[in-house]
Amino acid sequence: MAAAALESTRANNDNGEPTPDGTMSSAMASVVSELYTCTPILPHFGAEVRGFSLDGQGPLPEELVQKIKDDMTTYRVLVFKDQGCLSGARQVQISQQLGVVESTFYKHPKSPHPDIFRVSNDEREGCTNVGTTGWHIDGTFQDMPFKYQTMHLHSVCEGGETWFVPLKEFYELQDEKTRMHWDRLWMVTGRRALAHPLVWKHPTRGDTSMMFHCGPPFCAAWAVDDEDKKVNSMLPPSVIQNELGERLDEAVDKVGVKMKWEPGDFAINDNLGNCHYAPPGTQSNRRKAGLRILHRTTVAGEVVPTKADGRASFLVQ
Repeated sequence: MAAAALESTRANNDNGEPTPDGTMSSAMASVVSELYTCTPILPHFGAEVRGFSLDGQGPLPEELVQKIKDDMTTYRVLVFKDQGCLSGARQVQISQQLGVVESTFYKHPKSPHPDIFRVSNDEREGCTNVGTTGWHIDGTFQDMPFKYQTMHLHSVCEGGETWFVPLKEFYELQDEKTRMHWDRLWMVTGRRALAHPLVWKHPTRGDTSMMFHCGPPFCAAWAVDDEDKKVNSMLPPSVIQNELGERLDEAVDKVGVKMKWEPGDFAINDNLGNCHYAPPGTQSNRRKAGLRILHRTTVAGEVVPTKADGRASFLVQ
């Protein structure tokens, strides 16, 4: 119904075409707003969408894609409910409309598509122990960490939540002394000695965000700025990882979400505005808790993490 209305508006040149300055006319904006309605999960973070299907053969309308991107800037996590089991090809098609799909993971034999990361609590069904090593942002080993992930739950297990914490609010929870200390830190990745600013500026929202991985293999050290904003010392990885982990465990119940998935949920996550964690329940025994199957895609990053003062990620010499 909504798609048909959208096509009708496109055909009406007087009411439906973009205005000369590139913005949508009021008629087009009205149609797009009717495509789906967001229900906030928390006042400041996350939203659900019900009664709207992402399934289909062709690409999503451009206006719908733009609405999704705009809503991602606002909410940072969107969960489209009751999507059934979308095909791997459909999930990849939607992901490609959000950006360039970049796949850096192991291809499980049961994955329905080369760009689908199939995750499970049964190694015969998918990759296990994914995201369980600590709070993190995906793709910290890259110059430009992933912009989005899509996550489609084909099957859920008891206790198989994903925890999300919005990073702006997490940073603002801290006292001034902690914020000043974190502002001086750079996470040195385990693969390439690439240093990302722990505190940086979100590329689309423009507010404060953070960049880290609390899993032991992913962080080699923390570089520390001196008063002249030059790195003059290093801290071992566990010192800051443990601090972040403990504070995030507390913050998730204050400003975050312990997402209790339902079969058919299709989520889009702002990987640069949130951190997430897969708690132990995601690996519960299949016979006791049920089978968990999650299909994930990752959309390539478009920016190098950059602090408010203009300094960006760098290779440690």
